[in-house]
Amino acid sequence: MFKKAIISISLIALTTSSFAQESLIINAYNRLTTSLNDNWRYIVDPYENGYYNYRYEPFDQQDNPAKAAFFLNSKPDNSSDLVEYNFDKMDTISVPGDWNTQKENLFYYEGTLWYKKSFDYVLTKKSNRVFVYFEASNYKTEVYFNGQKLGIHLGGFTPFNFEVTKLLKQTDNFLIVKVDNKRIKEGVPTLNTDWWNYGGLTREVKLVETSENFIQDYFIQLDPNDNRKIKGYVILNGVNVAHQNVQIHIPQLNIKKTLVTEKDGLVSFEIASNKIKYWTVEDPILYKVSLQTEEDEITDQIGFRSISTKGAHILLNQKPIFLKGISIHEESPIHKGRAYSEEDAEQLLQWAKELGCNFIRLAHYPHNEHMVRLADKMGLLVWEENPVYWTISWDNKETYENAENQLSEVINRDKNRASVIIWSMANETPSSEARNIFLTQLANYTREKDPTRLISAALEQSNYKGNKFIRTIDDPFADLVDILSFNQYIGWYDGLPEKCSEISWVIKQDKPVLISEFGAGAKYGLHGTKNERWTEEYQAYLYLETLKMLDKIDQLQGFSPWILVDFRSPRRVLPEIQEGWNRKGLLSENGKKKKAFFVLQDYYKHKTGLNKE
Repeated sequence: MFKKAIISISLIALTTSSFAQESLIINAYNRLTTSLNDNWRYIVDPYENGYYNYRYEPFDQQDNPAKAAFFLNSKPDNSSDLVEYNFDKMDTISVPGDWNTQKENLFYYEGTLWYKKSFDYVLTKKSNRVFVYFEASNYKTEVYFNGQKLGIHLGGFTPFNFEVTKLLKQTDNFLIVKVDNKRIKEGVPTLNTDWWNYGGLTREVKLVETSENFIQDYFIQLDPNDNRKIKGYVILNGVNVAHQNVQIHIPQLNIKKTLVTEKDGLVSFEIASNKIKYWTVEDPILYKVSLQTEEDEITDQIGFRSISTKGAHILLNQKPIFLKGISIHEESPIHKGRAYSEEDAEQLLQWAKELGCNFIRLAHYPHNEHMVRLADKMGLLVWEENPVYWTISWDNKETYENAENQLSEVINRDKNRASVIIWSMANETPSSEARNIFLTQLANYTREKDPTRLISAALEQSNYKGNKFIRTIDDPFADLVDILSFNQYIGWYDGLPEKCSEISWVIKQDKPVLISEFGAGAKYGLHGTKNERWTEEYQAYLYLETLKMLDKIDQLQGFSPWILVDFRSPRRVLPEIQEGWNRKGLLSENGKKKKAFFVLQDYYKHKTGLNKE
């Protein structure tokens, strides 16, 4: 399986040719980097005047584009020369950060924004190479450097990079980025979502400097078939990558082994060790792993653990575990916008730990890298989700390629993180032949690319044989997943909390069951009776009744209720209650704990055993 995974990585450039970004550099976190954060100049361009001429022809597809093209950063040659823009006299905006919460006039804006950053740069070694690396940008991003187009990226939550070595100057470099966050039917996600469409360079931008021939990628994990064996691969990038020595060094395990690359710069390996202490939620041990070539060296902190299922059990290191979880949106209660910093991640994960969680569901898209790296350190298991959400264009080839590409990017970024145990293919997608083919292809691709983790999806429950008091999971995709996960809202969208006592469950599949969502809306500080909607009491009562109901499912092995913190959503318009916020959080947007927080906290405190022994 590992060999297949390696082959799939080599082929990704071919299978996603419509997406022009280059192969991802792994672990930019621990490389030689120069930050391009802080203030960027920007131009709001709703009509895309800086991209198209008056005949609606793209400037960047012309041999000699006019000075009106924003990516040229043109200046008048003389006092009579006409240039109708000037980045250097425009206002600034902070990167990383969404434009919606930084600029009042852009709060609801969906369209194009041009960013510009000027900088000088001197290589630390003349033969070195430089890449511009974006941790994420929402949604369609077109990148230009010193007047030349580097490429395009689609998707708002995954990293991408482009090489700029041959275009780089010691002084007066300018990077111009066109970001368009318009929702489109063919997009991933599509037009219809239930979260805020934050636009812009929402995560960090940096320059990554490498040696001429460098370690681009690696996968180092336990062999899924032998937990006393470390298995993986290393891929070099450059002109001289064949038959090169690659040393892998794990000092704490007394491992020091030299590998030799094949002609394509790739080498796979297996290393046996009887000294491995496994990463657990109680003791999340991370080993310093060093990879070194004649020209390059990179280090990482990697935990070793196995994750599998057996019947209705989820097994961490061959031992059953109950997933005490919570769902989280990538939104910051600190600055009320898209979360991006280590401080943001630490705040959200500390609340999860205080709740009693050992598991988090990162919904409904890949979150920033700080989240998974801190989860590694804090002993939190992670569900990562591809933004295939509700109903997308299942029959569209480009839509599938986009979904696969985004999934590939997050797998590439996080495949060495011990905390990540589940790749989720989708959320609440209605069953159809086209959808089933789409998700099956995604699942097969994922298993080939990463055989060390589990696959799931947030499905929907339905009536069992027409009986509204008996619920089941009747979805063909349920047969393909490792963990049977589903969302249910009995007591909120379906009756009142008392209805929970009337419901029983028939789960036909002999698989672990994870309830990926349940919950109710409540405005912090609003009090009333337990059957008065939007009160803290109603939310707390629903949690009590739901937990009792779901505990009756024999295969139940965990929860990730909806959701940790209230988050923005333009769908939520109820005056005095929602006002643009989804109120299902256990904490308010200001970090105030609601009554239901303590209900779930108490449940997790006393939940020690598994439902099926």
